Amino acid sequence: MKKISSYIWDYKFSYLAAIASLLIAVTLDMMGPRLMALVVDDVIVGGNIAELKYLLLGFLGVGIGRCLFQYAKEYTFDKNGIRISADMRRDLFRHVQGLSAEFFDRTNTGELMARVKEDIDRIWDAIGYVGMLLIEVIYHTSIILISMYLLNWKLALLPTAAMLLCGTIALLMERKLGQVYEEISEENAKLNTVAEENLAGVRTVKAFAREKHEIGKFLSHNKRYYELNMQQSRVFVRYYPFFSVVSKVLPILTILVGGGFVIKGQMTLGQMTAFVEYSTNIVWPMEMLGWLTNSFSAAVASNKKVRKIYEERPTITETAEPVRIEQVAGKIRFDHVSFHKADLHEILHDISFTVEAGKTLGIMGATGAGKTSIVQLLQRMYDATEGAIYLDDVNIKELSLAQLRTSVSYVMQDVFLFSDTINDNIKLGKKDFLDFRTVRRASAQAQASDFIERMEDTYDTVIGERGVGLSGGQKQRISIARALAKKDPVLVMDDSTSALDMETEQMIQQTLRELENTTKIIIAHRISAVRHADEIIVLEDGAIAERGTHEELLAKRGLYYETYESQYGQVSANNEDALQGREAVQASVNNEDALQGREAVQKTEMKGIATADARQTKGGETDGSQLV
Repeated sequence: MKKISSYIWDYKFSYLAAIASLLIAVTLDMMGPRLMALVVDDVIVGGNIAELKYLLLGFLGVGIGRCLFQYAKEYTFDKNGIRISADMRRDLFRHVQGLSAEFFDRTNTGELMARVKEDIDRIWDAIGYVGMLLIEVIYHTSIILISMYLLNWKLALLPTAAMLLCGTIALLMERKLGQVYEEISEENAKLNTVAEENLAGVRTVKAFAREKHEIGKFLSHNKRYYELNMQQSRVFVRYYPFFSVVSKVLPILTILVGGGFVIKGQMTLGQMTAFVEYSTNIVWPMEMLGWLTNSFSAAVASNKKVRKIYEERPTITETAEPVRIEQVAGKIRFDHVSFHKADLHEILHDISFTVEAGKTLGIMGATGAGKTSIVQLLQRMYDATEGAIYLDDVNIKELSLAQLRTSVSYVMQDVFLFSDTINDNIKLGKKDFLDFRTVRRASAQAQASDFIERMEDTYDTVIGERGVGLSGGQKQRISIARALAKKDPVLVMDDSTSALDMETEQMIQQTLRELENTTKIIIAHRISAVRHADEIIVLEDGAIAERGTHEELLAKRGLYYETYESQYGQVSANNEDALQGREAVQASVNNEDALQGREAVQKTEMKGIATADARQTKGGETDGSQLV
């Protein structure tokens, strides 16, 4: 982590100018009591009226100078604080972006939001306005004490004792507040997490009528946050009255003791007037000391939280000199790969397969079998605990993360769309390289252009957060268009057509078959999505249970066959001939005669296939209990 002092050093000349303005402003302010002493001793007591105009001009000059330098001081400190907070927020966000997926598995979004926003804001206060006031209090107090000792060192012992008492109280208060602010920061992160989760999942909350439960959960954290802030307030209120008492009593004691010195002739009336004014001026730092301690304690606690984020290191790193593949062909090889996360059972065990460039691999398996983990390992979101993964015969650990991840277009199972235009969502990752023609072609290939072009602003339509306002199928098609537009050598489809109807899915499958120079990995629950793959692997409990082509796996009559039966069983039971004709039509979907044949077959098998098609239109997942 870059130290706060390093950020300040980056703006050292600006800070020096601000501090110089502060010193001049405070020095001018301290000249006021001296001028007042001359007015009392020379003009009022001494009767030298001619000197009054010069003293008045002195007051005017002090006022104008103080006004100018106070403005310069406050503006420069504020500007520097804003600059540094922006730099710190930028660096923290970059650091968080550079952390591995494992960090985000165990860290709440609300906590990160609290660190990036609230905690940086508290540090901003410390290095801006609060920092300025601390410097001003120290210098202001020092000048006053020096001036007091020059006037009467005996009388100056009184404010010195008062300052020592206030300093001791401030230290005690800072210690108690420091612990409270750490707890407040933690609870603030939890409160943010609960709020963020509920706002993002508000439709789920409403769908399950959980508003009362979620409100109760939020209120429990809100109550804890309230109690901690009340605890902080009680500490502050307990100690702050001491500062107020000292600040009110000190001027009175100064008049009483100073009056005795004047009567004894040890001080002039003007000197005592100046001393009383100094004692009044020293009250302000005493009153500010409690508030400044409060704010500074909050900044210290926030800095500790930010430092903990910086202590995190990415588990996925690049080699010092990564290998550069000039032209990625897309060959993928898993060599005896096993994977498990910390404190979890083994997710993948001894996975080996090879996908030649331009070929297609289908992956099926029950939920939790490890299908998505294969893709995450391929993109190095995590590293395999055993074995190795190769891209074009180069170990992916030897490649730069940028080249590896930009070589793989990934259509995720959980579609994420940004609150932006459809055009920019499709161009995501290559905004500076993709033109509108490419975006439109990719949308047509993904069967998304029809509904996009029916919108009022077509491709410039701004969609809501996470694609709010679009159906599940529409979001999936935009996500597929985004992957197709990139034209990367490897395309991964992770159950990305589950929300589509059968006709649209068949069209997209045909598009995928036409991508001859693209290596495709298709993860699916539907047989129809993987049946044309060059090889299909079936995962069970993180291991490869079966592998082969569609026909080979059916002949084995294992897990794949059981899934096939669960999805197409009624068809074969009612009309075996119609099923064979249907399979023949699907194999030649580009042939116009075959399409006509398909319509005829669909009519003959209407009774038998109606239930199966209805199940598949909904996702085809309820009956395939063994692999779905």
